[in-house]
Amino acid sequence: MVERTDHSGDRKLNRNSIKGRDIIVVGQQPWDTEIGSNCKNIALEFSKNNRVLYVNSPLDRITLWRNKQEPKTSKRLAIIKGKEDGLVHIQHNIWNFYPDCMVESINWISNTKIFNFFNKLNNRKLAYSIQKAIKELGFKDFILFNDNEIFKGFFLKDFLKPAVSIYYSRDYMVAVDYWKKHGVQLEPELIAKNDLCVANSTFLAEYCGQFNPNSFDVGQGCDLDIFVENKVKKAPMDLTTIKGPVVGYVGALQSIRLDRDIIAHIASLRPQWTIVLVGPEDELFKMSNLHQFENVLFTGSKPISELPDYINFFDVCINPQLINEVTIGNYPRKIDEYLAIGKPVVATATKAMETFSDFVYLAQNKEEYILLIEKALKENSKVKEQERREFALEHTWENSVAKIYGALNNYNNKYSF
Repeated sequence: MVERTDHSGDRKLNRNSIKGRDIIVVGQQPWDTEIGSNCKNIALEFSKNNRVLYVNSPLDRITLWRNKQEPKTSKRLAIIKGKEDGLVHIQHNIWNFYPDCMVESINWISNTKIFNFFNKLNNRKLAYSIQKAIKELGFKDFILFNDNEIFKGFFLKDFLKPAVSIYYSRDYMVAVDYWKKHGVQLEPELIAKNDLCVANSTFLAEYCGQFNPNSFDVGQGCDLDIFVENKVKKAPMDLTTIKGPVVGYVGALQSIRLDRDIIAHIASLRPQWTIVLVGPEDELFKMSNLHQFENVLFTGSKPISELPDYINFFDVCINPQLINEVTIGNYPRKIDEYLAIGKPVVATATKAMETFSDFVYLAQNKEEYILLIEKALKENSKVKEQERREFALEHTWENSVAKIYGALNNYNNKYSF
């Protein structure tokens, strides 16, 4: 929404983008993380029209002690010792920065006031390191984008003095023990001190809005290409003998997130259905009575490239989510994956799922799961499949970042930056 011209520095409004700006992205996940990352996807989208500095979380002392032999730790230590350059050019317009400082591990401190004193020292170290990269790249008048980093990003606005600072909320972090200890007090303060906040779900946008009136729901982007491309119903080798309706779930089988009772209820009342669970199990799932059902099949982990084949084989996809502090604000990316293939979906009704209400059957309890699965089997059609695909494909990173630009435009209209 705000565009900086090279010749004058004047800004002009652009409805769908920001161009020619410098953006610094900080967060919890480093660039070299193996798992998917909202923050990386957003940074890449930013970099289409802006220069982006993606800052890895600095090495902390306890990680050095625990993982000293790991290549990632060794690389960070080499950079701190000045043996390697911490600024890496990833591709056009985007650089990854490994801070040349080590921060102290301080979450063992019980008193939040004392914790924050030492946290400020950590932030000062990190900011000083980032300023070296800012100087080397010649960043000016930059935007600071903080991806849910409550602690190491708490004072960066104060030290770096960006033109505008954005806090991005993608998970309800204070429900997790590590963040809860001090985050219950500090995250609201961090939300309030940023110029604006953006969130990937309605629940989190409303949460941020309690502390900052400039809070916006910008939705979630998804990488759906492999799900859209795979339209041939190819039975995976371990499912070729299955007959009858197949009800399936794809994703990590975590007891803190999934309701095992719902799955057991479906399996016991509909023995003619096969329930296929694709993904790694935690210990509670491994020990659960679900393994005693003849019509519940655990496939274990599968490569991402094979997931479309499994989803394609399902007649109905499910997301039997538990409702608790950890899950209540989460955007369920797997729903978009199911819908991108056109599959009917039955999911637990949550605040975040309201976005999908026109395309997903939402169950209030385990009894409704069976009723809605039967309804989904009966009502499915080619027209509905196409409608689901079209809806899912609206959830792109381009569209999500466009909403972030919209929030910046709203802020610019109020305050100008």
